[in-house]
Amino acid sequence: MKYWLYRGSEMTKGKLYGVSVGPGDPELMTLKAVRIIREADIIALPHSDKEKCAAYTIAVQSVPEMDKKELLMIPMPMTKDRETLKSAHRHGVKAVTEALDRGKNVAFLTLGDVCVYSSCQYIYQPVKKLGYDTELISGVPSFCAVSAKLDRPLVSGEQKLHIIPATYALDDCISLDGVKVLMKPEKSLEKIKSMNCGLCGVENCGMENEKIYRNKNEIDDKQGYYSLFIAD
Repeated sequence: MKYWLYRGSEMTKGKLYGVSVGPGDPELMTLKAVRIIREADIIALPHSDKEKCAAYTIAVQSVPEMDKKELLMIPMPMTKDRETLKSAHRHGVKAVTEALDRGKNVAFLTLGDVCVYSSCQYIYQPVKKLGYDTELISGVPSFCAVSAKLDRPLVSGEQKLHIIPATYALDDCISLDGVKVLMKPEKSLEKIKSMNCGLCGVENCGMENEKIYRNKNEIDDKQGYYSLFIAD
């Protein structure tokens, strides 16, 4: 039996966790992420369909009992239209705060690490500003997993590391000194392959349809959302 906690006449509000599930391999989930998911009352997913949500398909392999919990679907459209995004984020914040107001602890799952280009932050930060209790659970970022999969160091010695959202900022970053991690490169693939540098990467790292590219000549002409390249 679950007991509600009260402060005077007001029920204690729940806590929001931003939970990193890693890049794809469920064995790369942290022990803390697994524990938080097991202890949470509600699992929030950044999608309208759990079966199509990468974060869900990863986490459920390590925490199969997650399927018995209440799932909160929060669609996060893949668009650059600001009004569409603002509307989706407002609805997401409203759904999460309503759950927190019921005294439920919510674990919002996110692919990779919650602090690196995470859709979770568009919900997490507004909820935090509203005064709710929050906590981020870090995990294995995709670029570290890709580097390990390629069996190479990401950076060493005095090398600089640049993390670049290739959809937006590629032109300004090509000439940067050091190692460049190119995330979400599918729309800039032609330009990336024309770069005068070493290039390697992984598509769908840690997932069933994983593809490893050890040089630019191996890279398929079509890449998905979960591709990541390392340029040096």
